[in-house]
Amino acid sequence: MASAAEQLAANLNLGVFAKATELKKRIWFTLAALVVYRLGTWIPVPGVDPHVLAEIFTRSGGGILGMFDMFAGGALSRMTIFALNIMPYISASIIMQLMTTVVPNLEALKKEGEQGRKKINQYTRYATVVIAAVQAYGIAVGLEGMTGRSGAAVFDPGMFFRFTSVVTLVGGTMFLMWLGEQITARGVGNGTSLIIFAGIVANLPHAMASTLELGRTGALSAVLIVFLLIMAVGIVALIVFVERAQRRIIVQYPKRQQGNKMYGGEASHLPLKLNTSGVIPPIFASSILLMPITAAGFIAGRGPEWLSTMTALLGRGQPLYLALYLSLIVFFAFFYTAVVFNPVDTADNLKKYGGFIPGIRPGKNTADYLDYVLTRLTVIGAAYLAGLSVLPEILISRFSVPFYFGGTSLLIVVTVTMDTVAQIQSHLLAHQYEGLIKKAKLRGKRS
Repeated sequence: MASAAEQLAANLNLGVFAKATELKKRIWFTLAALVVYRLGTWIPVPGVDPHVLAEIFTRSGGGILGMFDMFAGGALSRMTIFALNIMPYISASIIMQLMTTVVPNLEALKKEGEQGRKKINQYTRYATVVIAAVQAYGIAVGLEGMTGRSGAAVFDPGMFFRFTSVVTLVGGTMFLMWLGEQITARGVGNGTSLIIFAGIVANLPHAMASTLELGRTGALSAVLIVFLLIMAVGIVALIVFVERAQRRIIVQYPKRQQGNKMYGGEASHLPLKLNTSGVIPPIFASSILLMPITAAGFIAGRGPEWLSTMTALLGRGQPLYLALYLSLIVFFAFFYTAVVFNPVDTADNLKKYGGFIPGIRPGKNTADYLDYVLTRLTVIGAAYLAGLSVLPEILISRFSVPFYFGGTSLLIVVTVTMDTVAQIQSHLLAHQYEGLIKKAKLRGKRS
C-alpha cells in the first residue's frame, strides 16, 4: 500500500516537472511580449514636441482622455506609436458582435463553427484598420491645433505630418492586435486583456508617487490618503467576492438502463456567474465614448459651437459624461451576457441529454426560468460595475486622485489576474493528467 502511494507521488512529481517546462515557456513568452509592448509605449510619433504635449495633457487630460491614457499605459499623453492602444480593435469587436445579432448573413456565418469564426475575425481586423485610421487622423488634426506656453505641439504641420501620424498609429494598433493574438495562442491568459492590464500596472508606481506628492504639498490630507488605500483594499476584496459569486441551479439527470447495469440518476448543477460580462462593459463603454473626443480633434475649435459644447460636457465628472458612461455600462452588461449565455440553447441541450431542473418542465419553461434568473443576476452585476466605474470620477473631480486608484482600473487588474491564474492552474492540471495517462499506458504495455 505504501509503495503504491510512493509510486503515485513519484508519478505526480514527474508530471509536475514535465508540465513546468511548457508552462515556463508560455510564461516567458507572455512576459517578453508585454516587455515589447511597454517599450513601444515610449517610442514617440515623429514631428510631435513631447514637452508641449505633456504640458497640454497635464492641463486638460481629465475625463475620458485620462481614462483612455490609463488603458494605454501613458502612451497617449506621450503620443507614442501605441497611443491608440488596442481600443480600435475592441471597438471593431463591439460593432461585429452587434452586427451578428442584426444582420442575418453574419448570424448564419457565426453558426458555421470555426470557419465562420475565422471569417468574422477577418472582418473585425478590416474594421479595426478603418476605425484606427479615423481616430489617428482626428488625433493628428487635433495635435496641429494645440499650443502650449513654449510653442506648438507639432513642429511642421501639414498633410505629410497627418499621413505619417496615421500610418504610425494604425501600424501600432495592428501590431498590438497581432501581439495580443500571439499571447492568447502561445502564452498564458487573454492577450488583449493582458495588454490593458500591463499598461495599468506599469503606471501604478507613478500614480502612488503622485498621490504621496499631493499629500506632501497639502493638496490631499494624510487621512484621505489612508482612506484611499483602505478603500482600494476593500474594492479588491469586493471584486474577488463578486467575480467568484455564482448562482448554482440544480440539474437532475434521469436513470437509464443499459443491459444489466443502471446509469445516470445523478444530480449536477449549472453555475451562473453574478457578473457574467466580466470587465468587458467598462472597456466597451470607454471605447465608445472616445468617439466624441475624436470628433473634437477633427474640428480643433473650428467647428460648430454645439459640438464644442458637447465635448466640454464630456469632461471629468460632468453629469452628461457620467450618465452616458453608466448607461453604456448597463447596456453592455446585458448585451454581453446575452452573447455569452443563451438560455434557449442551454435548455435545448439539457433536454437533448435528458437533464431537467426540478420543478420546471423541459423546453420553453426551462429557457424562461433560466432567462428570469440570469436577468436578475445581470441587474446586480450591472449595478456593481456601474458603482465601481463611477467611483473614480467622483474621486478625480473632488479630490484630484489618479485614475489608477479607481474602481475600473482595480476591476481590470483583479479580474485579469484571476483569469490568468485560473488558466495557469488549468494548464497544470491538464499536464498532470497527461503525465498520469502516459504512466498508465506504460504500465499496461509492461504488463
